[in-house]
Amino acid sequence: MIVGTITNSERVEGAHPLFKKVFAFLREHELAALPLGRTDIEGERAYVKVEEVRGRSREQAVYERHERYVDIQLPMTGRESYGWKSFGRLGAEKIPYDKEKDIVFYEDEVERVFTLEPGDFVVFFPEDGHAPCIDCGTLRKAVVKVLIEP
Repeated sequence: MIVGTITNSERVEGAHPLFKKVFAFLREHELAALPLGRTDIEGERAYVKVEEVRGRSREQAVYERHERYVDIQLPMTGRESYGWKSFGRLGAEKIPYDKEKDIVFYEDEVERVFTLEPGDFVVFFPEDGHAPCIDCGTLRKAVVKVLIEP
């Protein structure tokens, strides 16, 4: 997991071959002006989904994880809290891995929580269990999906 701000993303851009292009897109586009849904950055290799989500309590939050894509999440209209737990410490699956949707859910209670504000981002790699949308009310956010092996 990596946490940072869009204006200081240069050091992160070397962590994946597509990150330089992705972060340039995020800096150069008015994210709030993007329509709900998917906007391609590099086809299936990298795209952004703009979503409107309803927050949940920490008790309602569920860890998820992805195997094929890295997630870069950015709150756009308010604060968003996330739970985090290393893959090696996650317990039993609540819902098994769905290859088509690239997601698996876990039964663990959310333990570690951190909060981002607009202008911040978090990068979740496949080894990062994450529980998004904690205590955020209704929120507009961007989720960038970057294929692990471009």
